[in-house]
Amino acid sequence: MKALSTVAALVLGGVLMGAVPAHAATGEVVVFKTEFEDLERYTDPAPGSCHQLPATAHVLFNMTDSEVRIHPGTTCLTRGVLVVPDRGWHAPPSGLFSFSVA
Repeated sequence: MKALSTVAALVLGGVLMGAVPAHAATGEVVVFKTEFEDLERYTDPAPGSCHQLPATAHVLFNMTDSEVRIHPGTTCLTRGVLVVPDRGWHAPPSGLFSFSVA
């Protein structure tokens, strides 16, 4: 039991020592919906923030300096698809997807 608590303390200490203070992403996440709608812009999104994609979302562009993930569902609880800076990803129109910022 003592060995287990020692291992747990070492792991927790390693996690805390490796933690880096989070900072807001610089730039924008831009969502193209349709030809008849304005672009949806999320400027300097906070780390860990979760945003539900509009129902007519078609393509998400990551124009930030941070990684973004597109998640199935509206709560960002699943792992999702990684979108690195200066890349985009098709966002299936439905209103049932979301994105988060690393």
